Amino acid sequence: MKLKIAVCDDDTSQRRYLLETVSAWTKKNRHPAELREYADAKSFFFDYGEEKDFDILLLDVEMPGMSGIELAREVRRENSAVQIVFITGYYEYFGDGFDVSALHYLIKPVDAGRLGPVLDRAADNLAYRERSVLLSTADGSIKVPLADILYVESENVYIIVHTARENYRTRMALRKFEEQLDETFFKVHRSFVVGLRHVKKITRTDVTMTNGDVVPLSRGVYDAVHAALIRYL
Repeated sequence: MKLKIAVCDDDTSQRRYLLETVSAWTKKNRHPAELREYADAKSFFFDYGEEKDFDILLLDVEMPGMSGIELAREVRRENSAVQIVFITGYYEYFGDGFDVSALHYLIKPVDAGRLGPVLDRAADNLAYRERSVLLSTADGSIKVPLADILYVESENVYIIVHTARENYRTRMALRKFEEQLDETFFKVHRSFVVGLRHVKKITRTDVTMTNGDVVPLSRGVYDAVHAALIRYL
């Protein structure tokens, strides 16, 4: 697949360095790609309003006018697939990434050796979106991308598959459905499996998803979920 990648950074030298590094990565991995550069969020939005098919965004956190975090929130309102990588000089912003399901944070100055693996993950995630499950519902058979699944809830002999846009109810055991999932999902309760990519916050008693839904967390599972999130991130 051809990747459409944007680098948005108000620092010209940093922006050019990132573009060169990303270009080298695309050539090394033989990924056809279209690279775009933007000096601020407003410039990006001018293009994004007409072309919403960006695959990977490298965003400087601190930019005049609109920050990278604010820009990511606007994009996430209608695009759950784009891979967002923040570039920042401060660790304090890391927590903000959960709100927009950021793929990763990179600390300035960005090292090419660290950026490469992050781009690898972004490409893998985009390819992963093509994987789907087929659900038999009252409205017929529906194909749901695994990447769109926020969490799965068991309800007697049925399961409810929750996504950001719609929920699907089908007759199936949760255990049976789990066989179609991978390591990016985690069973946090006997009746709930969550998609780690969509977890916003965890406490000792529950898990908050990126859409605001709160899922119960079984006693004694917190450490395992926390470890799984660290591995995923």
